Amino acid sequence: MDRQDRVDTPQDSSNLQNASARVLSFFTKIYPGEIKLTISLFATVFLLLTAYYLAKPVRESWLAVSVIADLSKIEVKAYSGFLQSVVLMALIPLYSFLFDRLPRGKLLVGVNLFFICLFPVFWVLRPDYLVNQIPYSGVIFYIWIGIFAVSVVAQFWAFAADLYNEMDGKRLFPLIALGASSGAVIGSSIANFLVKDMGMNSYTMLLLAPLPMLLATALIYRIDRQESAAQRQPVLNDDPPGEDSRSALRIILGNRYLLAIALFVFLLNWVTSNGENILFAAVQESIASSYDFSVMSAEEIKRVTQQSTTTFYSRIYFWVNLIGMLLQAFVVSRLLLYGGVAGVLLIPPFVSLAGYGVMSTVGNIGMLTVAKTAENATNYSVTNTARHILWLPVARESLYKAKAAIDTMCVRFADGLAAITVIVGTRFFDASLRDFFIVNIVLILLWLLIAILILRERRQWNTVAT
Repeated sequence: MDRQDRVDTPQDSSNLQNASARVLSFFTKIYPGEIKLTISLFATVFLLLTAYYLAKPVRESWLAVSVIADLSKIEVKAYSGFLQSVVLMALIPLYSFLFDRLPRGKLLVGVNLFFICLFPVFWVLRPDYLVNQIPYSGVIFYIWIGIFAVSVVAQFWAFAADLYNEMDGKRLFPLIALGASSGAVIGSSIANFLVKDMGMNSYTMLLLAPLPMLLATALIYRIDRQESAAQRQPVLNDDPPGEDSRSALRIILGNRYLLAIALFVFLLNWVTSNGENILFAAVQESIASSYDFSVMSAEEIKRVTQQSTTTFYSRIYFWVNLIGMLLQAFVVSRLLLYGGVAGVLLIPPFVSLAGYGVMSTVGNIGMLTVAKTAENATNYSVTNTARHILWLPVARESLYKAKAAIDTMCVRFADGLAAITVIVGTRFFDASLRDFFIVNIVLILLWLLIAILILRERRQWNTVAT
């Protein structure tokens, strides 16, 4: 939407907007008429990520105390990630079906309310409440929280891309994404404080997370009512005007630019999921070596494992999100200004490449934590902004279906392949941590190649457009 469409007339309001624009211009260039919508979207994604990071540590701790046959901790996590991808692939056609039949606002609000209602359900199903442990409940929750994370956030960014043209979105998305980084910091800080300092049971986070989610949903409803979609001028769109009745998969396969984005997201998440699986296994080994489990009862072992895992992930999420927030606030917009899309698209693979190169030579838990913190902080700020900006030129009739499919199916299918990587590596090749690091280095080189192909595709389309 052009900034001229949002200029308010009252003098007092204009003065306030001018002052706000001067403050916000420290982060990115913004005009007074753009402030209301941009801050509303900032607040919405802030609340969504606060909710997610309140609940996210529960995912790791619940899975850590889930015993399934003779599977190791890393195999339980890997299999859970694979099942998550299978479930998501089955849900993509359902989302496309709903998109074709529901107004935008009802779809966004309805999806959010669905997840909000399930938080208290999982709180009831938690271990040591109704029974000692409901079979596979940890795996089911792991699958559900992953679906929640990718679907709710993906549809928010599709909504944001629907409201801005490419020029304005490239300026304002770094500021909106700062809301996501800030929400992640606040959510993980609250979780860490309540669990570690206040001694609160980690499962209580499942009752707190719906509160910011409700506020975010109310904001989405309000924005949708007040804002009409911008008159878009798609540059990279091959689709005919009007409603697109094709499935999400056909839309993606029929557009080289969208297919390149899908490959980029897939390789990015295969790399990061491999790293997360390695980190999870290393954390469980570290916990086991810190306590003498031979003199502890099964209940004590489960309690220590759960609380230690929650504390570790709450702490690492805090540092990842704090560093990511600082990068988002002070680096990302300047990378876009001076390096363009190439700046935010190419730097993250090099950060990951350096991290896994170091880890392949120094593979202890400390170095692994530092390298994963750097990688995740860069991905949560620089890479995520790049991913969202790539969607700005895409026409609305393709935007929601294709983005939802890529940000869910490609992310979780990458999780599935990361699971297979772990299973094949541990069961058939007796792979060491160093072997997994080398696999990731090869994948990062492919990820970098796809990023270069995306930039070339954008240049070709821009040349045609001009």
